[in-house]
Amino acid sequence: MADVNRGNRPLSPHLQVYRPQVTSVTSIFARITGVALLGATILVVWWFLAAASGPEYFNFVNGLMTSWFGDLVMFAALWAVCYHFLSGLRHLYWDAGRGFEVAFAEKMAWGVIFGSVILAVLVALVL
Repeated sequence: MADVNRGNRPLSPHLQVYRPQVTSVTSIFARITGVALLGATILVVWWFLAAASGPEYFNFVNGLMTSWFGDLVMFAALWAVCYHFLSGLRHLYWDAGRGFEVAFAEKMAWGVIFGSVILAVLVALVL
């Protein structure tokens, strides 16, 4: 027989009840950075195509890419690469069947967050 109380109970956790954990947030950001890297790749391909199309168009695109806003976008893309890389290493560690303890998983999540910022700054300073 059908459940007559179906309308009286929630079907899934609501945003007011559910508190996101750092591990779930970092997993969501791994997906977001993956999509953002596609956008950054399109910008770099646009820059290469502008270089192949002629000096006038290249100067226009190069001016945009080397402006303060272009530098900001490219640094954000560099951070996204570092974040996505470290998050991938974390998932690779999980694929080996290790690191599932809550405390250790949270430490790895914070390591991905802080490690990606530090790695992006170091790469930007070196290059």
